[in-house]
Amino acid sequence: MRIFRFSLAFVGLVWNVVYGAVPDYTGPAQHPGSGLATAVFAGGCFWGVDAVFKHVNGVSEVVSGYAGGSAATAHYPIVGTGTTGHAEAVKVTYDPSKISYPSLLKVFFSVAHDPTQLNRQGPDVGPQYRSAIFYADDQQKEIAQRYIDQLNKAKVFTKPIVTQVSALEKFYPAEDYHQNYLALHPTEPYIVYNDLPKVAQLKKEFPSWYR
Repeated sequence: MRIFRFSLAFVGLVWNVVYGAVPDYTGPAQHPGSGLATAVFAGGCFWGVDAVFKHVNGVSEVVSGYAGGSAATAHYPIVGTGTTGHAEAVKVTYDPSKISYPSLLKVFFSVAHDPTQLNRQGPDVGPQYRSAIFYADDQQKEIAQRYIDQLNKAKVFTKPIVTQVSALEKFYPAEDYHQNYLALHPTEPYIVYNDLPKVAQLKKEFPSWYR
């Protein structure tokens, strides 16, 4: 369950970046194929991560949900116990001709969350709030691992990245009341202090990607 208290989670993300902007991915070129693609990311409470990616050009749909556990435990009250293996996650459907997977990763590491926090994000504590990338295929796995290695070697953050890179077994959509939560509750204190600054930073840092 959400416990509201003032959080420096977003400020901490800015402070943890040594050189300012997270650099572009410099690994081998991606071969996106044709048609829409999907990516699944976990970075703390899914409300804010959902809102960030909903404002990215080339993204057609974002669904909040759970990944890492079983269907039987993919329910908010149970996931909140931290014992299910699930992480609060978002499934991003995007057009690779408009936004690449490495670019989505750059947004994920830059503004969606702090990838140096282990099993927490700001006021939310537990493995269900861990930083994770759930890859759909070997190409996504390779790009994610290479990018994490690149950022760690460059010491972009003052602390090591703790993001897990795990195979996506199944994504389970969350309950309806969690979907599009920020847009529906923009004045809720938790949203104001923890999530609206992320959307604002996306617009500031990536104006050409923002919509």
